[in-house]
Amino acid sequence: MKRATFTLLVLLLPAALSVAACKKPPRKETEAERARAVTVVQVEPRAITGALTASGDLAPREEAAVMPEVTGYRVRAVRAEVGDYVRAGQTLAELDPTLLEAQIAEARAQAAQAEDQANRVKGLENQGVLPQEQIAQRRFQAQAAAARLRSLLTQQRKLNVVAPVSGVILERNVRPGDLAAGGATPWFRMARDGQVELRAELSETDLSRVRVGQAATVSLPGGATVTGRVRLISPQINPQTKLGEVRLLLPVRSDIRAGGFGRAIFDDAQTTVSAVPEAAIRYDADGAKVMVVGPDNKVKRVPVQTGARGGGLVQIVKGPPNGTRIVANAGALFLDGDLVRPVAAGPTPAGAAPRAAAASPPAAK
Repeated sequence: MKRATFTLLVLLLPAALSVAACKKPPRKETEAERARAVTVVQVEPRAITGALTASGDLAPREEAAVMPEVTGYRVRAVRAEVGDYVRAGQTLAELDPTLLEAQIAEARAQAAQAEDQANRVKGLENQGVLPQEQIAQRRFQAQAAAARLRSLLTQQRKLNVVAPVSGVILERNVRPGDLAAGGATPWFRMARDGQVELRAELSETDLSRVRVGQAATVSLPGGATVTGRVRLISPQINPQTKLGEVRLLLPVRSDIRAGGFGRAIFDDAQTTVSAVPEAAIRYDADGAKVMVVGPDNKVKRVPVQTGARGGGLVQIVKGPPNGTRIVANAGALFLDGDLVRPVAAGPTPAGAAPRAAAASPPAAK
């Protein structure tokens, strides 16, 4: 039995050696094959929508100043307060009529007397009863007395200081007891119809991208946003600042206050600039950076200066030139000199940043 077993082993040994000789050794992976796959995008001209912004002060579209038309009378009552919405013709302040009423009573009597004397000489012209000069004088005195009475009655109607237009009271500078006197300070300042607009400034280049009627999203100091529309574009540029004014009319709302500050984003304004997706930029203590993929497929972190942004894109003001490949996901962990396997990003919907493909894990060494 032992002899048979030995004979079998002798016969099988050459066959086993032959099979072992036919098996190839394992192939080593190259460095390029072990490189991590990563989605790349190019720095290239792109249309950024909503990149145009401007800021400025909130001011009444049209301001009305209210002052008394008669002087020398004291204020009896003030009928309007700051923030009130008043109608055209509504009484804002009343002047004390006591002194004027006495003057009117005296003027009535004088006018009646002068008219009576004028009536007595009617028909006596050229009859030699009275000199022609006296007849004319009585007639003129009656006319003057009647004119003075009409003037005082007009002043009486002006004792009520009324709103010239409808709108919101922005400022009140009068108190009961004040004396109506001529001055430069109005008693009331009003925003006509309560309309407030944003007066923003833009460069000459940006002004060419704005049109009357264009919509813009305006951020208010309280954090709220409203939709405004361009009402007026300045026909001239300030020679000192090189900026022009754009006025955006805002809706009438209680939280939109004249004198505040606003920031407008022109939603449909487009500009074509060198840009990359927002996700491709990484920000740290040293500023903004992108990870450039070189011709040898090795990465290098490069600082950039960013500009306008909108629609998921960021303008590259200073940095790699157009055509440069960069890593689409700035959050990917790479060190300068790492070898990668670039994968081009798929088609990008308009106004959206490319979505980076899932990166393959590094191969085991």
